[in-house]
Amino acid sequence: MLFLGVGALTTAIAVGAYAGHALRSVELKSVDTRFSIRGSTGTPKNIAVVAVDATTFSAFNTAQLPDQWPFPRRFHARVINNIAAGHPKAIGIDIQFTEPTDRADDNALIESVTKAGHVVLAATEVDAHGRTNVFGGYIPPGAHAASANLQPDPDGVIRRVPYAVDGLTTFGLATVAVAEDHAVPRPTSGSEWIDFAGPPGTVKTYSYSDVYFGKVPASAFRDTIVVIGPSAPSLQDVHATSASGSEWMPGAEIQANIIQSALRGFPLRSTPVWLNVLLIVLLGMLPALASMRLRAPQLAAVAVAAGALLAVTAQLTFDRGWIVLFTYPLLALALCAVGSIVVHYVLEAFERALTRDVFARFVPETVVDQVLARTGGELRLGGEKVFGTAMFTDLRGFTTFSEGLAADEVIDLLNRYLATMSDAVLAHGGTLVTYTGDGMMAVFGAPLPQADHADRALAAAREMLEVRLPAFNEWLQEQGHEYRFKMGVGLNSGDFMSGNVGSERRLEYTAIGDTINTASRIEGMTKATPYALYMAGSTRDALTVPPDDMLYIDEMPVRGRSHTIQIWSLSSDLILKQDWESEGGAKPVAAPAAAGAAI
Repeated sequence: MLFLGVGALTTAIAVGAYAGHALRSVELKSVDTRFSIRGSTGTPKNIAVVAVDATTFSAFNTAQLPDQWPFPRRFHARVINNIAAGHPKAIGIDIQFTEPTDRADDNALIESVTKAGHVVLAATEVDAHGRTNVFGGYIPPGAHAASANLQPDPDGVIRRVPYAVDGLTTFGLATVAVAEDHAVPRPTSGSEWIDFAGPPGTVKTYSYSDVYFGKVPASAFRDTIVVIGPSAPSLQDVHATSASGSEWMPGAEIQANIIQSALRGFPLRSTPVWLNVLLIVLLGMLPALASMRLRAPQLAAVAVAAGALLAVTAQLTFDRGWIVLFTYPLLALALCAVGSIVVHYVLEAFERALTRDVFARFVPETVVDQVLARTGGELRLGGEKVFGTAMFTDLRGFTTFSEGLAADEVIDLLNRYLATMSDAVLAHGGTLVTYTGDGMMAVFGAPLPQADHADRALAAAREMLEVRLPAFNEWLQEQGHEYRFKMGVGLNSGDFMSGNVGSERRLEYTAIGDTINTASRIEGMTKATPYALYMAGSTRDALTVPPDDMLYIDEMPVRGRSHTIQIWSLSSDLILKQDWESEGGAKPVAAPAAAGAAI
């Protein structure tokens, strides 16, 4: 009965966790893993993406055409005309056409959309009456506006597509309706799983410039649904998806996968709630029932085998279109197995105590202790030498800004800032070591080695400065604060010690060494300079894929070092600070003209 009680309690805990979605993010990650194991299902037929990629910018530059985004709308008109010549089933344009530009360009685009017909235009904003501002509210004959907003799950990964957003049918569903010559469905509630065909690049993709210059025959688009949209990372329309792994998938390819899923009737479905609960109960009670006949080691083996069987079953059913609940049944199994094993060992401990009392009557105490000795865990101190990249950040002026605020408001603001910056570090695989007031220290390449630690650190710094800090400042303004914060970020790469320090009663993970100290000082050097980011030459040398906007600053002395080091930054407008003179200090010495060019 004791084991059955353990099973009932742990199963109830797992069912409660399921009802409260306590492990939703973990369950969603398990779906991602199933996509990864399944791999590609093959290139979807009769669907193609025309991508504004890096090749497009290079080709336009070579041809001495405007290569700055957004392109003149006559370019889009020409691409649409070249595609329409192949008589595709539908053309979905995942590019925003809201604000007017050159009148002739605008008219050329509208004319090409009208002539092509079967066109779906992307919209992201809808008024109270369901109207969009595409072409200023004018939708050409044969065209339809649809919501191209992609709605990620709380962890930032796109897995599902809603039927509608803000009262407007979503882009993929509208495109399928147009392609199948049906009326675009009215907006409804609900959403469906996107059955991704594979990782980024699985969908047939043509470069926008190749279509523009006529290098792709019109016949390539015959009876095909074509999605036009950006794919270059610099255009910031790339996203994490269930099938993209560590890569990001362009928005246009995501829309193509949505279209493919809709054409197949959204074949990926979740199992019903009653079946999920039944599975939790079955696996939750299994260890309890097995405990009535098996001892702890055999019970552990049974639990492991049951968990493995659950994993195999979940994958096999996923390959056949069903998403079987995995995390919560596994939780029930693990909790009950652990609880039952603990009960086993508690009962055995009582038995050993009785045995000890009996045994002690016949042998010395020390011999009893040796015979019945048990092993235990041992806390480990110390660390290891690693090669990675250290990051230090600092929020400028927060102390002065917070002087007139209540303590709880200061803490709330600081927590919001640190949370969004921490997410940037974690999203790029970094390790948060500590918070330093209104700043933080992070490392990349430790405790687990990363070959691209410098790339990750630079990407995290760019995201902080170009995305997250502006968003935080915008939020501040919404709260009624006119102040706009600036940041300083310092990066340095090299050897450092990483590991646990403290005592056996309290351990903390840390990183120490000259590389760490120098990174901190490099961050401090950004004060009173136009640059929010400084990185050492060692970080620049460690990059596996240096970005195009690398900017050499100068050879600079660093306090505590006998030699100067190269300092680099990025030429992004959002990394160049405004009103930097207000931070105090002197202007940095200008770099030589030849060295100051972007790399």
